[in-house]
Amino acid sequence: MSYPQVVRVYSTYQDPDYECPWQSVAPRGSTGSGVVVGPGRILTGAHVVANATFVQVQKQSDPKKVTARVLAISHDCDLALLEIVDKSFARGIKSSVVGDLPKLRDAVQVVGYPIGGEEVSITEGVVSRIEVQRYEHSQRHLLAVTVDAAINEGNSGGPVFARGKIVGIAFQAMPDAENVGEMVPASIIRRFLDGVKKKKLPDVPGIGITTQPLENPALRKYLGMKTRDSGVLLTAVQYGSSAWGKFAEGDVLMELDGHRIADNGTIRYRGRHRCQFDAVIGDYHCGDVIKARVLRAGKSKNVALTMQPMKWLVPRTEYDRRPMWFLFGGLVFQRLTAEYLRNWGEHWWDKAPKELLHSYYHGLRLPEQQEVVVLAQVLADAVNVGYEAFHNDSVASVNGVPPVDMLDFINRVDKATGDVVIKLSSGSTVLLDADHAREAETRIVDLYHVPGDRSVDLPKRRRRR
Repeated sequence: MSYPQVVRVYSTYQDPDYECPWQSVAPRGSTGSGVVVGPGRILTGAHVVANATFVQVQKQSDPKKVTARVLAISHDCDLALLEIVDKSFARGIKSSVVGDLPKLRDAVQVVGYPIGGEEVSITEGVVSRIEVQRYEHSQRHLLAVTVDAAINEGNSGGPVFARGKIVGIAFQAMPDAENVGEMVPASIIRRFLDGVKKKKLPDVPGIGITTQPLENPALRKYLGMKTRDSGVLLTAVQYGSSAWGKFAEGDVLMELDGHRIADNGTIRYRGRHRCQFDAVIGDYHCGDVIKARVLRAGKSKNVALTMQPMKWLVPRTEYDRRPMWFLFGGLVFQRLTAEYLRNWGEHWWDKAPKELLHSYYHGLRLPEQQEVVVLAQVLADAVNVGYEAFHNDSVASVNGVPPVDMLDFINRVDKATGDVVIKLSSGSTVLLDADHAREAETRIVDLYHVPGDRSVDLPKRRRRR
């Protein structure tokens, strides 16, 4: 087969610069693959068009490129739907149909445009594993299918076929493994396309809990579990998530969406695959209601969860938006995000400050703390002499009050008069006179070529009369 419905995707993108958040890095270009799934509609990977400023697509053996726009994108599950501006582009091309979740050992064909050539490439393999995996693009743990077929740069975003239907979208290669790749499964693709049709939020919802297995007999007895009972222990619930106000720390989650949860945290998904219980979340949209059963204080309790977007203390994805930043007395403040941590390079999880990494991995989002505010850098000036070393440290309090989030922090600083005392998590103290800090703003922004004292998404400070 020649697969004329498989196209090459060209993306010009411009990533934000989290070291100087008021500017962006130089524009760059990349290529990926996609597949026609409807009149003028092309399905590809979200990472292929993330932060894109200009997108084009090209058919097989056709030198002409046509412009496309991103119609819908879900960074959570690494899928995007493009719309072709020139409606004649897909004329004569039969749209591909999304099939079902494949079975183990099913033969598949990975089709796309890996770098190093101009023509379409077809590699064959088999399904070797179906389980929850970490999606590199979003850091979410969702259902994925592993195939014994090469997924190289440029292949990404391209379709994986079985029996003539799309059963997956190639999205990442397995690290430290040869000719092994992973694809977004058909079940998640169907959810995404159905959500676009129904104008649903593109986010994959999240339960918002941290759990531990319950294989220890003494712990099971302590929790009042009977021999026939099974489940996982809830150790934390994230504020604003689907589980907030429904589950509580110390509950035993026994069933989710009709699936009985084993003591190791797995379920029998679709009656075939033994995988982590949160695999079922990929089948639902935000706003959907799913049922759960918990054991609380030795008594079984049925709970209905309204699915919400995943909420973290430290956001995992910040694509297609500019960083939020605030300048006060030459001190540059930002929200702690995964993108900010990537300032430390490819192995940021080893190189970033341990205190910031602890917030990323173990931070709990609560009503009183919904974001982590970081003193990112100090633009040296007479007003902030002595504070040059106090960077990459999180804010513990402003005039004795811990900030709830970035907006709360800025509001407190904007309203402050006299001394502004900022305590940092390291124990250091930054004290600035509010009027002196604001007077220094003009010379600091001019000297360092900063376009104001805050990002455009933040409310401007009201001037006192």
